Amino acid sequence: MQREYKDKAEYEAAVERIGHMEKAFGKACAAQKRLRNALSAYSKAAEAFRELSAYYEGEWKRDFAADENGELPSELKRGVLSEDGLWDMFEENKELAEQLKKLAEEIERA
Repeated sequence: MQREYKDKAEYEAAVERIGHMEKAFGKACAAQKRLRNALSAYSKAAEAFRELSAYYEGEWKRDFAADENGELPSELKRGVLSEDGLWDMFEENKELAEQLKKLAEEIERA
């Protein structure tokens, strides 16, 4: 049987290379798992995004005005009524969509 490495230096370089690649493999697999979990969670939230979009386009202005007029109970959580909260979330969604598109292109090239 013919040996793949002609000398000790080639052998040691191969062992070092394989060790390095094994670390890269572990890092890549762990990142895939985290991304898969994050995408799953984000997909499950899709209905919430749709609900919030419909709310923002519909009853939000009325609820915001009622809050401004002091008509809502003071103990009611009202982060959704902040003037920029929903808008910022929707803008973040657009930015995430762009990042995901770029990431998908990178993944396809890999």
